Amino acid sequence: MGFIAVIDYDMGNLHSACKGLEKAGATPKITDSPQDIAQANAIVLPGVGSFDPAVQHLRSRHLVEPIKAAIASGKLFLGICLGLQILFDSSEEGTEAGLGIIPGVVRRFRSEPDLTIPHMGWNQLELTQPNLSLWQNLPPDPYVYFVHSYYVDPIDPNVKAATITHGTQTVTAAISIDNLIAVQFHPEKSSDYGLQILSNFVNNVFT
Repeated sequence: MGFIAVIDYDMGNLHSACKGLEKAGATPKITDSPQDIAQANAIVLPGVGSFDPAVQHLRSRHLVEPIKAAIASGKLFLGICLGLQILFDSSEEGTEAGLGIIPGVVRRFRSEPDLTIPHMGWNQLELTQPNLSLWQNLPPDPYVYFVHSYYVDPIDPNVKAATITHGTQTVTAAISIDNLIAVQFHPEKSSDYGLQILSNFVNNVFT
């Protein structure tokens, strides 16, 4: 049985992500070793915090190229929250260049009357790729848990796997391109539906 590398770059709630993966039947390994990333069956990039420090931590640990190589090799990859945003070209939150794996920009929610920013709590996904294996055994519009002030805005609308509406703004909540999946919400904090999503990911890795 192989393992799933959970990338440690001082920006993630690693233990709750690992607990979720363990509940889903996987063996997660918290690591910042390029060798582990190369040997893992799949990669999870969690993340909590700000865009610039996240990118700086990845670069200082020489993890950018191993991550890109793993994705290019066809290995299954799951980005969570900030781990989704840093895959993009840039962010309105900071000045650092992102990893540039997905063309597009990370934007801040526009202020609106009575709109809370950060967007925090449960919200309903609208699945724009309903047949995605990650969504198997979920209801059509599942509720999942969010904490964020910024959202991704991909250039290619076809990469969107789910959206949410907050105030009058409908924004991307998940993306999927081939072996790369990344979500803005926290599956590890999203109760049964979140666990189902992690189980679907794990099943895809080991089948």
